[in-house]
Amino acid sequence: MNIIGRLTKDAEVHRTAQDKQVVNFSVAINDSYKNKQGERIEQTSYFDCSYWISPNVAKILTKGALVELTGRVSARAWTASSGELKSSLTFHTSTIKLHGGSKKIEFTQGFTKQDNTKIITAEPAEDLPF
Repeated sequence: MNIIGRLTKDAEVHRTAQDKQVVNFSVAINDSYKNKQGERIEQTSYFDCSYWISPNVAKILTKGALVELTGRVSARAWTASSGELKSSLTFHTSTIKLHGGSKKIEFTQGFTKQDNTKIITAEPAEDLPF
């Protein structure tokens, strides 16, 4: 599944009980349609996202950034302490493409060494259709 949206806040890195790191962030997706009366209706959907491949990507996932994500969705349901039933959808991201300015950067599992630190490999695409 692919989605395109803007980050609602800066990404955060969390550590699981098994000592694995995950990057968590939220994306807002705007959609619009015309109702039966011909009025344009604007609708915003929010996706909670997780990225398990590298915590380094959190440095560039900042509020307002436009991203294109590839991944899969999982559903979760639980009962809150108040007894209320709750549910959520999480988008498990496998590829992140950061759109900004005139360049698009894709982040994948590849790494390179630069100044003795690991960084995420970024490949700019010069010929964008928009």
